[in-house]
Amino acid sequence: ADFDAKKKRKVAEIYQALNSDPIDVPKLRRMAISEGGLLTDEIRCKVWPKLLSVNTDDLPPLPGKELREDNKDYQQVLLDVRRSLRRFPPGMPDDQREGLQEELIDIILHVLKRNPQLHYYQGYHDIVVTFLLVVGDRLATALVEKLSMHHLRDFMYPTMDNTKQILNYLMLIVDQVNPEVHDFMQSAEVGTIFALSWLITWFGHVLSDFRHVVRLYDFFLACHPLMPIYFAAAIVWHRKQEVLDCECDMASVHHLLSQIPQDLPYESLISKAGDIFVQFPPSKLTKKAAQAERTAASTFKDFELASVQQRPDTVLRQRFRERLRGEERLRGEERTKSVLTKPRTNRFVKLAVMGLTVALGAAALAMVKSALEWAPKFQLQIFP
Repeated sequence: ADFDAKKKRKVAEIYQALNSDPIDVPKLRRMAISEGGLLTDEIRCKVWPKLLSVNTDDLPPLPGKELREDNKDYQQVLLDVRRSLRRFPPGMPDDQREGLQEELIDIILHVLKRNPQLHYYQGYHDIVVTFLLVVGDRLATALVEKLSMHHLRDFMYPTMDNTKQILNYLMLIVDQVNPEVHDFMQSAEVGTIFALSWLITWFGHVLSDFRHVVRLYDFFLACHPLMPIYFAAAIVWHRKQEVLDCECDMASVHHLLSQIPQDLPYESLISKAGDIFVQFPPSKLTKKAAQAERTAASTFKDFELASVQQRPDTVLRQRFRERLRGEERLRGEERTKSVLTKPRTNRFVKLAVMGLTVALGAAALAMVKSALEWAPKFQLQIFP
């Protein structure tokens, strides 16, 4: 009964934000981040366009079959889509699934044709099919195009250089939240390739339960473009003991980490990823990531929302700072002073002070502010 009451209150808050003038986008972002996300696909159809600044009153026409003629990507897209049977709900009639697969092909080819600077990659269809199943083909086409021009742009260059640079953030974040695990993984020389499919499909390819996939999409759409890599770091942190108990060699650690558990505590991991983001935002990591300035994610700070009414309130960051100051006072000045003299242990103290006691509410507020600062502007053209 309590759960149903909370759900009804949240639904009412979401529709209140949708019906306000102007639409309360910051509140929609908070709803998408907070426990349970956006709750239903019906709500996602209304909120996802707002999170991506897509005008639903001016959607492009449905793509035509002529897109398949002499298209350099058609054969590869066709092969990938044919292999995507597990991405459709179990028990779906064959004719319905086959119809959706045809729509999936058309959406991908339509976006690529309209944006020739974008290059198809294997795994892209795993993201597109999620939007297709939730919002239908016409709206999915508009949302995927906007997403491809911004959040996914680094994966759609001719080479994987930018994707590798984003993967570099993973070990930097792990080093901050658990140096012991980081050093173990470095000794094993496991690298970050185990997380590649997580990143480029927003976990759509590796999670079998569609409910978990769309819950993560709520979270990622409401946050900074690098949030998927923070969530990947949260998974590594969650499995830290398994990692440390593993044989310290590349094959063993890679095998362990690449087999992602299906029963992850998603809400607590979302909260953890948010806490890590607040403590170690991309701006702090960029200096350490080689050539990080070349990635699209690192240029999102230049964007702003089209409407000034949607800019965040400075009280968001202030509330987070006040919470941290309160935690520091509880530990006493002497204890704080003593641990600050120990450079390696200081990370653990910083986590204790800043991260482990931070509720999702505080993290969500800070993430909303960051998401709003990095949200794309309608008129801005990324490519010439």
